[in-house]
Amino acid sequence: MKIKLSSNNININIELFDTPTAKKIMEALPIKAIANRWGDEIYFSVPVESQLEENAKEVLEIGDVCFWVSGRSIAIFFGKTPASKKDEPRAIEPVNIVGKVIGDVNVLKNINSGDTIRLEKI
Repeated sequence: MKIKLSSNNININIELFDTPTAKKIMEALPIKAIANRWGDEIYFSVPVESQLEENAKEVLEIGDVCFWVSGRSIAIFFGKTPASKKDEPRAIEPVNIVGKVIGDVNVLKNINSGDTIRLEKI
């Protein structure tokens, strides 16, 4: 399942995995939200509720697209966060891994808190 994230002049594709939470995200599309930055992570609220899944974890890989259950938000990691202990992307608490960014995640550095995010099916 592929979706597109756009903000300002930035467009990136995301491959969603076959997980219960990813399916809920697909059903909620299209989504328009306001971006928040937390170090090299962007996150934004979505109209989805889910539970922690078996693959939930705190230490992530660059490009991971996750669902933060208690924040009801999608979080995309492209570097260190304030919770990082080394150079790894780290969430504030375990998150569900729902997908992966396709292509160069560094373009996400151009998205700032307050920017509008759009998610839609491709």
